[in-house]
Amino acid sequence: MKTQNKITQDKITPDDARNMLVEGNKRFVQNLKAQRNLQQQVAETSNGQYPFAVVLSCIDSRVPAELVFDQGIGDIFSARVAGNIVNEDILGSIEYACKVAGSKIVVVMGHSKCGAVTAACQDVELGNITALLSKIKPAVDTVRVNEEELSADSIEEVATKNVELSIERIRKESSILSEMEKEGQIEIVGAMYDVSNGRVELL
Repeated sequence: MKTQNKITQDKITPDDARNMLVEGNKRFVQNLKAQRNLQQQVAETSNGQYPFAVVLSCIDSRVPAELVFDQGIGDIFSARVAGNIVNEDILGSIEYACKVAGSKIVVVMGHSKCGAVTAACQDVELGNITALLSKIKPAVDTVRVNEEELSADSIEEVATKNVELSIERIRKESSILSEMEKEGQIEIVGAMYDVSNGRVELL
C-alpha cells in the first residue's frame, strides 16, 4: 500500500474514500492486513501529510480507528473522545482535517458496549465526566420514553442515536463542513463498530 500524497489525495472522491474504509474494514475482519512498510511511511510523511479521511471515534481501547479500517501512517486523521461526542475543539479539528488538509470524508463512529453511553444511560455523575456525559443525554432522552432503567438493547440504540445526533451537530454548528458537504467536496457519515466481531457498519 502506497502512502497518500497530494496527487493521490486530490484524485480521491468522497465515494472513493468511503469505499477505501469499507474495504479496509473487510481486510481487518478477515485478518488480511495490507502490506505496508510503516518505517518507510514515517519517512515519506515526514515533510507533509495528506489523509483522505477523518474519523471521530470513542477512546475505547478496543476501537483503534487506524487498525479497524486497516490504514497506514498518513492515511486518516483520528479524533478520539469518550462517547464520540462533538464539542468546539472536535469541530475545529475536523474543519482543519477537511478544509485545510484535504480529507474527503468525515466518519462519526460509535460502538457496541460503549462505557460512556452506558454511564449516560445510568445518570452517572463524577467530576468532569458529568459534563461530557451531558452531551450524550439528548440521545438517552430520545430512547428513554417509558423505560426507567434502559435494557441492553436500548443502550445500544442510544449509542446509534448518539452518532446520528453528533452528525446533526457537525452540520448545524460548522458552516464550513456543512457547505463542503453540500458542494460534494466531502461526505459526512455515521458508523457503528461491533466490539464482538470487528465489523464496521455504515449508517
